Amino acid sequence: MSEPARDELYFPESDRGFLEPHLPPQDGSGPSLDLPFTTLTFATSLDSSLALSPGARTVISGPQSKAMTHYLRSRHDGILVGVGTAAADDPGLNCRIAGVGGYGKPGLDGQPRPVIIDPTARWEFSEDSKLFQLCREGRGRAPWIIIATENVDPERQALLEKYGGKFITVNMLRTHTGGHRVDWQDLLVILKSKGLKSIMIEGGGQVIKSLLSPAYMSLLNSVIVTIAPTWLGEGGVVVTPDRRFDDGGNAISAARLKNVKWYPFGEDVVLCGQIKLSE
Repeated sequence: MSEPARDELYFPESDRGFLEPHLPPQDGSGPSLDLPFTTLTFATSLDSSLALSPGARTVISGPQSKAMTHYLRSRHDGILVGVGTAAADDPGLNCRIAGVGGYGKPGLDGQPRPVIIDPTARWEFSEDSKLFQLCREGRGRAPWIIIATENVDPERQALLEKYGGKFITVNMLRTHTGGHRVDWQDLLVILKSKGLKSIMIEGGGQVIKSLLSPAYMSLLNSVIVTIAPTWLGEGGVVVTPDRRFDDGGNAISAARLKNVKWYPFGEDVVLCGQIKLSE
């Protein structure tokens, strides 16, 4: 009998029931033929901060919520983050729940496909990156990296493809600041066409803000937010969607949830709901 992995997590069946109404259907069916079931999920402090500062790895939620996040990963085909998160955290972006691929189950069954938004292909990953360590150990998949350029480092491309990952080039609009704006509708259609029937979006701040804009919030099928009993203070990375205005020019809420459920979970509270598309 093999020894359990040191980083293995346990999320008992008794804790899973409340999540079920907010997760992709087990049979792989979705809300659309073209779009995957898309879940936005993240952990936040009481002052709506994701991290102490840009690029700072920050632990917010407790151990039970951490295990819950990994269970959520097991229920999605893909897990998506921005390049800032990948560069700052060197994340594994795998599922560490006991009984999932590499953690007591043969093969990679149950492991999500990491998807990294990296328009300029700036992420300097290497053989030592945690993602590829997990690939070598049979405990995770290689990432798909979404770029807006044809100019990629051939050595990094070879490394990525060696482990079964790839760069995917998509059209992105240039912003007035020289950055890139993802067309989430187009990207999600592309990911669905490549076999990802469900996507779990974890961050970071700019990705979340973009998806909560009026143009894209309708693409979100479920929102699951863990709220921890802590304040990170000024200077943190804060979830603040752009302000909206009504026809008369009056400010209205940027976004609101409906069908809301609150679940105490350890020291944290888990909020589940759906985007309300009309006031």
